[in-house]
Amino acid sequence: MKPVRKAVFPVAGLGTRFLPATKAIPKEMLTVVDRPLIQYAVDEAREAGIEQMIFVTGRGKGALEDHFDISYELEATMRGRGKSLEPLEPTRFPPGAIVSVRQQEPLGLGHAVWCARDIVGDEPFAVLLPDEVMVGQPNCLRQLVDVYERIGGNVVATLEVPPEETHRYGVVDPGKRDGNLTEIRGLVEKPAQGTAPSNLMLPGRYILQPEVMQVLDRKEKGAGGEIQLTDAMAQLIGTQPFHGVTFDGARHDCGEKVGFVIANLALSLQREDMAPAIRAYLANL
Repeated sequence: MKPVRKAVFPVAGLGTRFLPATKAIPKEMLTVVDRPLIQYAVDEAREAGIEQMIFVTGRGKGALEDHFDISYELEATMRGRGKSLEPLEPTRFPPGAIVSVRQQEPLGLGHAVWCARDIVGDEPFAVLLPDEVMVGQPNCLRQLVDVYERIGGNVVATLEVPPEETHRYGVVDPGKRDGNLTEIRGLVEKPAQGTAPSNLMLPGRYILQPEVMQVLDRKEKGAGGEIQLTDAMAQLIGTQPFHGVTFDGARHDCGEKVGFVIANLALSLQREDMAPAIRAYLANL
């Protein structure tokens, strides 16, 4: 069983739900408290033992690479003023630890993951959707890695949602359950209202075997006329072990405005330097 050393971050989306904020700034650079969304996902991956981060980008996404590069002018100015460079430490990586590849057409999440096939090679790999900020101890990907190291195969995060919301997500057809571990018998992408096989959805954290790239190579279109990652994963079921791990923690959907605002509020209330002032403000409301 090979270790999970690489993670794919699909970050080519246009972020139209946040216009005009995302007209000139990648949506992944929108900040929750004091870190951009991409930083939360990368920090999660690094804490889970990932060694190489693979960004699948598009036009106008150069700020993502700049964020994890050395900024000579900024650092020189901070040193000259006697300021600590500690806030920049999470953005520092050795050469080759962060690489990027272009998704030249917006053909779906499955296509974005497929664009990283040559970098992934024949190794198992993680996929993290930066829109989803997952907060837990240990973090979400670490929980998946712990299960993967025990049982192997494909391991994905799951969460329970109200049945009336299942049509918005990829949904699990569950088999045998053992605590937070669920055998996956099938996957359905955005099932019609009232037809979902369960209320277990996929919140955007995956550990997949490299064979999924061979399925994605067929470029079969699914829901919305796009190449869906969920559909490709479903085709592996029965040929490889496939399990879901119900995430023990909080999920913030920062792909839409209400979730983004709630994430800022929830995470700022966990900060000792901010929480008292914010609680006082909320009390006044």
